[in-house]
Amino acid sequence: MPSSSESTGQFRRAREQSPRALTTAPQAAPYPKIELHVHLEGTVRPRTLLEIAKRNDYALPAETEEELQALYDFRDFAHFIEIWILTTNALRTAEDFRQVVTDYAEEAASHGAVYLEAIFSPAERVARGVGWDEIFSGYCDGAEEARELHGVEVRLTPDIYRGCSLEEAEQVVRWSAAYRERGVVGVGLGGLEADFPPEPYEPAFTLARELGLASVPHAGEVAGPQSVRGALEQLGADRIRHGIRVVDDSGLLREVADRRIVLDVCPISNLRTRAVASLEEHPLPKLVAAGARCSISTDDPAMFGTDLSRDSEAAVSLGLDPEDFYEAGLDGALCDGETRARLRAIGESFDWDTVRSLETPLR
Repeated sequence: MPSSSESTGQFRRAREQSPRALTTAPQAAPYPKIELHVHLEGTVRPRTLLEIAKRNDYALPAETEEELQALYDFRDFAHFIEIWILTTNALRTAEDFRQVVTDYAEEAASHGAVYLEAIFSPAERVARGVGWDEIFSGYCDGAEEARELHGVEVRLTPDIYRGCSLEEAEQVVRWSAAYRERGVVGVGLGGLEADFPPEPYEPAFTLARELGLASVPHAGEVAGPQSVRGALEQLGADRIRHGIRVVDDSGLLREVADRRIVLDVCPISNLRTRAVASLEEHPLPKLVAAGARCSISTDDPAMFGTDLSRDSEAAVSLGLDPEDFYEAGLDGALCDGETRARLRAIGESFDWDTVRSLETPLR
């Protein structure tokens, strides 16, 4: 195990590897993108987080944008979770939650996003005294405004956090089902994957399926293939968030490919949390070569110093074709048939050859 100082240095080097340097193409209209894995709490840029914290009289462990950004030099995945909880506790009101969605929709649209599936963790906010309705109504209002203001379709997939009780998990499911008509389409499982395997949450995900919600757990990010297998077999996963460790089990990888289970891959996030040591060592090319369907997402863009263009550029630098990961996103999307048809038309009408003809990828 590296020392704390060594780990901090590794994380800083990982941040420097973020493919900002890949953005060398001329400025141009971005190609269309579908993002299936983004935590809304992790999209809040430092300036906005400071504004919200001041509005809510919440003391952050930093007073300037620069100091707040410096907090995001994570030592390891557990440190990331610690800082994530510390900073996102600033979010308190329906107005905060609405603003988070609309702000990120505007940012993502500037990078070509036409559809997002956004994650939030309601039970953690409830534990801080915020009401369920306040949380869900705020995020749902934001999703509606995102479409009206920025032309981005947003669906919501609340997370159950690993370590919560089964009763709390089932509360997340029931409140999610209550907001199905307002764009909540699935339930996920997030948090400390290595400490909390998926199997104990089977009753909550059985309830979710009974109530018409999809299963989209995190698995196979910092834990091994057994995490993915548990998510598929016990949680009935319709899609796997991350899933990159299936590369370590050829049989499971073949099963994921044969079943066309879409993996939400977040290349720069994997660098920042040290799930992979370098971009060059990322298993994404092996996954795709084996037939796995891989969409591309940012995970927590404000915290990881990335955006949808940079993660897409990272994927392209590893040999992926932008049209392929758009289609994988379409395959994995939990939207209604009308929205799916519209997204398919966007993909079919776009001239992808103009992207492929560039020596370096477009924004």
